[in-house]
Amino acid sequence: MTETGRIILLSGPSGVGKDTLLDIVFKLRPSLVHSVSVTTRAKRDHEVHGKDYYFISFDEFERMRSDGEVLEFNKYGENYYATPKKPVDKLLSEGKDVVLKIDVNGTLNIKKLYKDNCISIFIMPPSLEELKQRLIGRGTETNEQVIQRLEIAVDELKKSSEYDYRVVNDNLEKAAAEIVAILDKK
Repeated sequence: MTETGRIILLSGPSGVGKDTLLDIVFKLRPSLVHSVSVTTRAKRDHEVHGKDYYFISFDEFERMRSDGEVLEFNKYGENYYATPKKPVDKLLSEGKDVVLKIDVNGTLNIKKLYKDNCISIFIMPPSLEELKQRLIGRGTETNEQVIQRLEIAVDELKKSSEYDYRVVNDNLEKAAAEIVAILDKK
């Protein structure tokens, strides 16, 4: 009988470096599987449909939500983000550890659903000023959007104590090594 996999819940403010950290973690632990979320937002130039997100219409999102096909969802700005349920359950039943990069509310919802089969990790910025500089530096948001994301970050940081682990991303290799050490604890 195959052992059930675990859900690895990874959250952190926009701009904290979640994607970059995950790239390193997946290279260090290639057995991990990334759950691809769906979103109603527009695809950015560097993103790939089916790899970074499934970019769907609002109507398709509403259908999935009403049919119970999502584990969690949230509205961020004007767009929705959701974790499709079926692929996650399939991967877990195959004994694979599945990484979900999701927001704070999604993490809390999934922790209720999957109880002891989750590890939650919150990625912390070294400071709010550093987070602001990272957001400005990536050049994908307006000044107004940067301010909005920083306000959201303050609220997210308050909820970080509800996570199993908190990792400060002040050095990519060090933070990635911390995440791998957490995952290796079993």
